[in-house]
Amino acid sequence: MYDCVVFHVLVLVDMKIVLMSSVPRDNKVEADKDDGDRRARDDDYRRRDDRRDRDRDSRRPNRERDREGQDDNDRPSRRRSRDLEVPSRRSVSPKRPSSIQRPARPRSSSRSRSQSRPPVDKAKPNFANSGLLAAETNAVKLTDGTSTILKYNEPPEARKPTLGWRLYVFKGSEQVELLHIHRQSAYLIGRDRTVADIFIEHPSSSKQHAVIQHRQVTEKDEFGSSKPKNKPFIIDLESTNSTHVNDEAIPTSRFYELKAGDVIKFGLSNREYVLLHDDAT
Repeated sequence: MYDCVVFHVLVLVDMKIVLMSSVPRDNKVEADKDDGDRRARDDDYRRRDDRRDRDRDSRRPNRERDREGQDDNDRPSRRRSRDLEVPSRRSVSPKRPSSIQRPARPRSSSRSRSQSRPPVDKAKPNFANSGLLAAETNAVKLTDGTSTILKYNEPPEARKPTLGWRLYVFKGSEQVELLHIHRQSAYLIGRDRTVADIFIEHPSSSKQHAVIQHRQVTEKDEFGSSKPKNKPFIIDLESTNSTHVNDEAIPTSRFYELKAGDVIKFGLSNREYVLLHDDAT
């Protein structure tokens, strides 16, 4: 009995020793594992920090380049805004003093016109009307060596009249003159004595005022047959105070037919020119 008790006591003591010896070993293993995990975590943290620092260092030059590019892009826009705000600074040069600056020359309109017009080749002949030939043919040379250019040329249908046309000149109720206008085809009326066929002294009349022209025109009789006939016409040479027939101003530069008994006035003159012929009653 005693031996059994001793045996059990020994067994219990051995088990306690075993248990006591096993507990610190397990704790030591677990402590070693915890240390290893902590070291691994620290290594991971260090690696992440190193990566973060590397990424940050690599991004810095890119950001600086972007900022430099933005600054370069902003510089011309800033310059434009400055130019728009102060337009007068563009013409002023900081290197050159104001006393040496040249004044701006205004652009001439003749230069722009010359650029728009095609250049004229002087070597090529110019067949445009110069007016020199007409002036030479219409020029009337005077005794003093000077010449006067006529404003009127007779038309091709000009004819010498067959009837004895006359102008009776009245001043008020008194006849002052009788003019025969059947001896030639045309009569120039005006204030210039050197070229006028019928001279008018009144200052309101022009130097070459009007012309009485006898023309051959074609008329149809009562049977429908046409025959030529000479008739008197009057034309105003763009006079200053007009020509009046029966107290009405006639158009300028156009032939106006005259009939027996018409009363003609030139300018503001009170003289009346009554047209009649031999067969008029």
